[in-house]
Amino acid sequence: MGIQQFRLPDVGEGLVEAEIVSWKVKVGDTVKLNDTVVEIETAKSLVELPVPFAGVVAELLVPEGETVDVGTPIISVQTEDAGSPEDLVPSIPDEDTIEPGKIGGTAPGGRTAVLVGYGPKTTEAKRRPRKGGAPVVAVEEVVVVPEPEPVAVVAQGNEASVHVLAKPPVRKLAKDLGIDLAAVTATGPGGIITRADVEGHTSAAPAQVVAAAPVISAQGDTRIPIKGVVKVMAQAMVSSAFTAPHVTEWITVDVSATMELVERLKKDKAFKELRVSPLLIVAKAVTLAARRTPIINATWDEANQEIVIKSAVNLGIAAATPRGLIVPNIKSAESLTLPELCGALNDLVAVAREGKTQPADQAGGSFTITNVGVFGVDAGTPIINPGESAILAFGAVRKQPWVVDDEIVPRWITTLALSFDHRLIDGEKGSTFLADVAAILEDPARALMF
Repeated sequence: MGIQQFRLPDVGEGLVEAEIVSWKVKVGDTVKLNDTVVEIETAKSLVELPVPFAGVVAELLVPEGETVDVGTPIISVQTEDAGSPEDLVPSIPDEDTIEPGKIGGTAPGGRTAVLVGYGPKTTEAKRRPRKGGAPVVAVEEVVVVPEPEPVAVVAQGNEASVHVLAKPPVRKLAKDLGIDLAAVTATGPGGIITRADVEGHTSAAPAQVVAAAPVISAQGDTRIPIKGVVKVMAQAMVSSAFTAPHVTEWITVDVSATMELVERLKKDKAFKELRVSPLLIVAKAVTLAARRTPIINATWDEANQEIVIKSAVNLGIAAATPRGLIVPNIKSAESLTLPELCGALNDLVAVAREGKTQPADQAGGSFTITNVGVFGVDAGTPIINPGESAILAFGAVRKQPWVVDDEIVPRWITTLALSFDHRLIDGEKGSTFLADVAAILEDPARALMF
């Protein structure tokens, strides 16, 4: 018998911390190898983590709502076998056979990218220094440790001049609940204060459901912690807005032919059980127009002083989720048939709505579409997604009066707005691309010309 601790792994893309969103187990539960035990939120997505060994849950070391660094122990499991943890973790392919940044490959900083179903390898990764100048230490993802000893501390804050025995997670729980440990009656062996003691002291909810929440001030203002997806989105948008010189161009176009095409496709057997929308035609038009203006699908490499024209259109679709804005992308969208592209869009939206988009699905984008029309918005000046050079805003499609052959008739009209990085895309290139997209939407048969 032995106690094994599972440390928070790097779930990909070189992320250094994550928030514990919800525990799927409680103390005393029996878990099998690879059972999902916790859901975490990284800076990019929600990820479910499996436990890399079997046994009985001894302790949840981090409460819900707390953000911890990669390498931090998050759960202790009492196992039958106290042997090497590597024997209990599924193996992953050799790193030299995997593209860096992919599952099992090397992530930035030397770590191994890990997602659900894979155990981490021991790496040369180093933890980010904690505030206060704590030294950087090497991290191993899973370790076998002896039963943690409770620590005697002097209760401070609601300070009593007596020593109390409590483990770090219990002290954290008491701090979050505003409880003076010196006032809690200990029932654990040797006078140790347990989680149950703290919870019973205030009849509060268990520690594993304590989550960070907005704070309402005396003036009625609500303060919401900036973290997770919102924090990363804010940093990325500020960086992009003040790094790339944005130019935005607009075009208003009659998309009645596109709307007719959408209705026909909905009845086509190739699109059975697929949701067809005008966004599908916009996405296809983007991939086709990028053939004529490949600089649209490029990036500015400041470090190497190069312009990198991407070989594939990894088409990002900005998606609003309950946890903030994310931009998952469809890899090599230009190579997909129209039904395949439709299925990929459907899957992307469904996964994003569930908050299950993985970091790898958000990495490597080369061009983004933001569909502001779903909110009833006509257009906007979108900010370029970092690492890309252009973004297209697709506005609401409305029936409006339009001049056709000198007569005013009702037509389906929309506005497209293209923001592009003027360091590498000049006005001619940006205008050509936008006009090509508009031309395809006005007459989808023009797609045969690209």
